[in-house]
Amino acid sequence: MIKTTEESSLYSNLEQKPISSILAEINQEDQKVALAVKAVLPAIESLVEVVVAKMKAGGRLFYIGAGTSGRLGILDASECPPTFGVSHDLVIGLIAGGDQAIRKAVEFAEDSPTLAWEDLQKYDVNDGDVVVGIAASGTTPYVIHGLKICKQNNISTGCIVCNQGSPIASAVDFPIEVVVGPEYLTGSTRMKSGTAQKLVLNMITTTTMIQLGRVKGNKMVDMQLSNNKLVDRGARMIAEQIPVKYEEALALLEKYGSVRAAVESFQQ
Repeated sequence: MIKTTEESSLYSNLEQKPISSILAEINQEDQKVALAVKAVLPAIESLVEVVVAKMKAGGRLFYIGAGTSGRLGILDASECPPTFGVSHDLVIGLIAGGDQAIRKAVEFAEDSPTLAWEDLQKYDVNDGDVVVGIAASGTTPYVIHGLKICKQNNISTGCIVCNQGSPIASAVDFPIEVVVGPEYLTGSTRMKSGTAQKLVLNMITTTTMIQLGRVKGNKMVDMQLSNNKLVDRGARMIAEQIPVKYEEALALLEKYGSVRAAVESFQQ
């Protein structure tokens, strides 16, 4: 049986098409992704509930993946500290082949049945954590074997895959199966499958951080002030919440170092 992610594209003779047609067809396919994610919202909710519970008890969230899937996990993990002001050790992304695989593929790393668990052990993964495998195919050995060993050690597991009934989905506690259909470029899962995975990852960490109190109203009150744009945004957030004039908000931000601290100091 051919996996959905490997099925032939619904479009052919791509090299003969004008640019406008290619762009329109890719966009048409991309519109299917959000609907596919919508169909699995209950599954996403179940995973988020356990992530929130584990983190409230001091646990962490790990992503494991290979290739595009691994890179997406690392991207989501790396954006949590600047966005929500949390430790880099709270959400951790691991990729088959190590950090060098972020930019350049490491041959056969994804085929290893032992590397994922070895990578996780470097962080002393334990039953207080949650490990989520990301794999469009749902069959990546690095991911499936890592998840199986996690389950053997009573570690909560989830996955984001793009085929139904995959080995990875059947191996975890909280499977998320986002079936987006054949890729525009046959088998190129960096396209719709990758987009679906990114949407789900956005949902998982954003919802979790909101539940953990890292958002106030709709504002990133704990964001890191790492450039002028973010300092300006922070000052405007303070000016809106207290309210004070922009210049005074900027002074408060400089004094207290975060939007949350500045607002709380003014309210005391």
